[in-house]
Amino acid sequence: MRVLFVCSGNLCRSPLGAQVLTARLGRDAPAFTVESAGTIAQDGAPMDEAAAEQSRRLGGSPDGHRARYLTPAIAGAADLVLTAERSHRAAVVSLAPRVTKRAFTIRQFARVLDALEPADLAGVSSGAELVERVARLRGSVASPIDPGDDDVDDPYRRSEATHARVADEIGAAVATVADALRAVR
Repeated sequence: MRVLFVCSGNLCRSPLGAQVLTARLGRDAPAFTVESAGTIAQDGAPMDEAAAEQSRRLGGSPDGHRARYLTPAIAGAADLVLTAERSHRAAVVSLAPRVTKRAFTIRQFARVLDALEPADLAGVSSGAELVERVARLRGSVASPIDPGDDDVDDPYRRSEATHARVADEIGAAVATVADALRAVR
């Protein structure tokens, strides 16, 4: 299963999400290809050091990350796309319309998973089935009062406290996603 994280520059949020998901998948990680890309990324740029520090704090391995620009091929190859913001999801869907049902913000996917009952996931036995089921049931889960609550702020060039808060938000959402993916592996 191929999981793609998307943010703007592929310097902070998306690489952190990918690295922390890989760490949280633990021994199941080899069954997944976890990648990241950015809607305005400059290919080859290194990860922001403050974000890399947060990734390490949450168990991720940022060494060797290089930013890459999101293309239709990258978006279209993903089985699950997790974006930092709703605007990134819109960009993904614009590039690869067939990904619509497989694209969510990170926080939206985790929010829907958290709201589901065990019976809602009965019979789900693969990552692809999990994504399809969450897509089908996302409309039955109450949306946040403020739609922006499904977004993750951009911490780039902001304070250490902002980086820590954003990392904790991503880490919490990714923990939910990792648990769900491991359960259906």
